Amino acid sequence: MADLTPNSSFSLTLRLQIPNRVGMLASVTQAIATTGGNLGQIDLIEQSRKESTRDITVDAASTEHAETIVQAIKALPDIKVLSVYDRTFNLHRGGKISIASRIPLKSVSDLAMAYTPGVGRICTAIAQDPQEVYNLTIKQNTVAIVTDGSAVLGLGNLGPSAALPVMEGKAMLFKEFAGLDAFPICLATQDTDEIVRTVKNLAPVFGGVNLEDIAAPRCFEIEQRLRQELDIPVFHDDQHGTAIVTLAALFNALKLVHKSIAEIRIVINGAGAAGVAIARLLRKAGAEKIWMCDSKGILSTSRTDLTEEKREFAVKAQGTLAGALQGADVFIGVSVPGVLTPEMVQAMAKDPIVFAMANPIPEIQPELVNKNVAVIATGRSDYPNQINNVLAFPGVFRGALDCRAQTITTTMYLEAASAIASLVKPSDLDREHIIPSVFDERVVSAVAAAVQRAAREEGIAQS
Repeated sequence: MADLTPNSSFSLTLRLQIPNRVGMLASVTQAIATTGGNLGQIDLIEQSRKESTRDITVDAASTEHAETIVQAIKALPDIKVLSVYDRTFNLHRGGKISIASRIPLKSVSDLAMAYTPGVGRICTAIAQDPQEVYNLTIKQNTVAIVTDGSAVLGLGNLGPSAALPVMEGKAMLFKEFAGLDAFPICLATQDTDEIVRTVKNLAPVFGGVNLEDIAAPRCFEIEQRLRQELDIPVFHDDQHGTAIVTLAALFNALKLVHKSIAEIRIVINGAGAAGVAIARLLRKAGAEKIWMCDSKGILSTSRTDLTEEKREFAVKAQGTLAGALQGADVFIGVSVPGVLTPEMVQAMAKDPIVFAMANPIPEIQPELVNKNVAVIATGRSDYPNQINNVLAFPGVFRGALDCRAQTITTTMYLEAASAIASLVKPSDLDREHIIPSVFDERVVSAVAAAVQRAAREEGIAQS
């Protein structure tokens, strides 16, 4: 099912020359409305007695929709389209991040301390006590964002260069939300051994490693091996970030419907990295009845095509997603658009909870089932209850690096999920508010504190 909702990811700015006559600007706004565009800001650039030049921002639903809007405006008599630019592409030109010095170099003495000869004293100090690298370099506050480009968003195996804009965006989120310096490392290999070897060789620079957009099942082995072989935290966000925020949202959704996690039956559609990690964390949190589905249906013990990770969640039941959902309490989708129908939702148990998290288009459009569910959440910012990893990973790394945790554990995930859920006060909890906003300034500090507490209790904090 196509998503027809205009949004800022397909946002245009049109520079128009408009005659100064009554109704001219109104004809432009009418053309935008008629073609289904969402009118944004209108700026006056220049004006004379005869005409005005204006920049008009419009949100569209797709590239094709944007072109339809532009053509409708071009067809208007006496309106001249001077230029059109795609705001998302414009935002990315030249990249989204840069490296900046923390100290000025204004004099010879500044240079002598920051570089040669003074820096030699710092090198010697670190050689004599390797732990000083955390105090005297960027390592203590720096994260490597590592990808092989094999599972970029929901777009597939696009390779390392096409993955770079996502990794840049991730670096921005680390900086903006947690004050962490992160840098994209996009590797020109999809060989597991080569990835592990490369990350180990890069590790001296970084205080932690965030694995990103690496396809399953390879991602499981890469994370496991790096955790065994490195003494810094390694975290695959597509797995554990998604799982933490999903669990936080489920904690609060279950409060609304007065059900316990131990008694409900949960159906997870999508058995890749995110689906498996969610299922594992839900089990740790007390869930006892989890049915997972992939593109071939329920992960059944009778199937012979299951990977090791999928076999972990195989059940005796057989059948399709539709069959799995009959009488189920919770649907969690980390799969593909449009696989969930209103009829499937109606067949679920009383007060069903639906997390349709496929991005950018969910498994079902919320408006189709809004009246038939107790709670619905998506991964999108233009609907209530956005389940977004940015609620988890900045705080997880902030906490882990601040206490110099050697690894990141399941206990930390559970504590992080509880911390996120707790930020929605009981008096504020309702079907459209089960999770805090990604812009809630309390989130990172709450998650970081929870992670540090868990690290100290488990004896893996080094400071």
